[in-house]
Amino acid sequence: MAITQSDVVYTAVATAENGRDGRVATDDGKLDVVVNPPKEQGGSGAGTNPEQLFAAGYSACFQGALAVVARQEGADVSGSTVTASVGIGKNDEGFGLIVDISAKIPNVDEATAKSLIEKAHQVCPYSKATRGNITVTLSV
Repeated sequence: MAITQSDVVYTAVATAENGRDGRVATDDGKLDVVVNPPKEQGGSGAGTNPEQLFAAGYSACFQGALAVVARQEGADVSGSTVTASVGIGKNDEGFGLIVDISAKIPNVDEATAKSLIEKAHQVCPYSKATRGNITVTLSV
């Protein structure tokens, strides 16, 4: 279900200059990075790139969703990590993304870990935003 402007509690604002080969900065100055295409796409690879930034945001958001689900389930996810691997490649419309979310949850068994990440995938805002648009796989 979509939110309305009146539901918004925080808005992040970032501005890019020169697209994939330039600079991206937030309005509060907390993030200010050089972006360059990776060598695999013919770039210098000197700076970060949009896929790395997306992977960082998605993994952090998913970890937060995992914590919410774990609290509801009474599960211990302390010491857990979430890794997002974001791939970019050509498709029929130009380029597309594919994501693999991998979680390591040391204090639960594998079946519980799988259940937790599947539930986290249902509540994570990044997962909701990408659902039906890109392939996202989950693994423990």
